[in-house]
Amino acid sequence: LEEAAFQLQQIFRIDISIALNILGIQSMRAGHCRVAFTCFKLAADRGYSKAQFNVGLCYEHGRGTEKDLEKTGFYYCQAASSHHPMAQYRYGRFLLQHGPGSPWDRQHKALALLEQAAGAGITEAQAYLGVFYMRGLQPQEKRGLKYLLQAANSGDAQSRFHVGVCYEQGLGVQQSLAEALRHYRQSAAAGNRQAQDRLQA
Repeated sequence: LEEAAFQLQQIFRIDISIALNILGIQSMRAGHCRVAFTCFKLAADRGYSKAQFNVGLCYEHGRGTEKDLEKTGFYYCQAASSHHPMAQYRYGRFLLQHGPGSPWDRQHKALALLEQAAGAGITEAQAYLGVFYMRGLQPQEKRGLKYLLQAANSGDAQSRFHVGVCYEQGLGVQQSLAEALRHYRQSAAAGNRQAQDRLQA
């Protein structure tokens, strides 16, 4: 009986959190940012990862509350630790740009989070990792190309352009102008200005 009561309490708590988060989203869409933030915060403080992510967004962009980098990181971290893929992406980027600790520790933790997000299908994480590995202090071109291709295949025109550059310059792949052109054309058709300019050049 005690176990059943505990389970009911958990379900009730989760349902309230879901309802508060939905109310927050609707309030944000209606332009009531302060109400939205309050709803997100109530749900986040109950441990609901989607609301924790939304609170992080509010603190990062100053929606319904003052901008606060420390709180941004705290709430993204909370949501990321519950395996929220978009929070893993945002917290990974946050760590690279603002995180505490030594640069090596920050980078190691950030890349682990970004790779988890990329593996969960977050296109932004795939694109970010692709560029990161291509342009890092110690470039890993094949690894970078792998992530750029994932993002490109998810419809990211900028990543498709970068794949074209890889083929044109032989970065992480055997040089092929025909393949470069194919990727530039696909990127340009999706509206990417850099690809359009590259094709004209």
